[in-house]
Amino acid sequence: MLQYELNCAKIYKKTSVMLGGVILKLLEEKIMKDGAVLPGGILKVDGFLNHRIDVGFMNEAGREFSRLFAGLGINKILTVEASGIGIACIVAQYFDGADVLFAKKNQTKNLGENTYSATVSSFTHGRDYLIRVSKDYLNENDRVLIVDDFLAVGHAAVGMIELCKQAGATVCGVGICIEKAFQGGGKTLREMGVNLHSLAIVQMGEDGSISFIDDADAAKVLLCK
Repeated sequence: MLQYELNCAKIYKKTSVMLGGVILKLLEEKIMKDGAVLPGGILKVDGFLNHRIDVGFMNEAGREFSRLFAGLGINKILTVEASGIGIACIVAQYFDGADVLFAKKNQTKNLGENTYSATVSSFTHGRDYLIRVSKDYLNENDRVLIVDDFLAVGHAAVGMIELCKQAGATVCGVGICIEKAFQGGGKTLREMGVNLHSLAIVQMGEDGSISFIDDADAAKVLLCK
């Protein structure tokens, strides 16, 4: 792991202008090497992203998100439990003074009733959740970056945007590690005018093949429609 972090650091220092392309290339390589397409449109990448986490790689992803959303005064990183929490904590290191806030899927005794809430539908779990954040931790002074591991149909991201709207907080952007283009969540967010950046945008074939779309090209396609 240490050697991997050192290698990533060397790449980062040598490619300040083309950083986005380097991170994209690294992520594409990891998806092709360690990922697997499962029935039902599932991309299995839990070996490095959302079960076991490759911290060296995610550190570089965090740096890339800080480049993509630089200068926006972000002070809060918002995600939803559980798989987004680790990624959000890594990303927050690159935004000075930013806290991590994660929306909870279950009503716990310590959360209380003084919450903002929104209903989201989980593609992976095939069920609806009521996500909540305490009103004590999100308000009109917050400038929020929403971060998540996956973007599929977009319900989780839209739900978190709704939480911010209820609180009067400003959503500065949405940062996604892997967007599944064929499920339309990216299209939904871009049509909403959201400042969306995905580190990798994947297309998956019925034969198990994986291909990639550039983040900028995804936005161009939408503008052309």
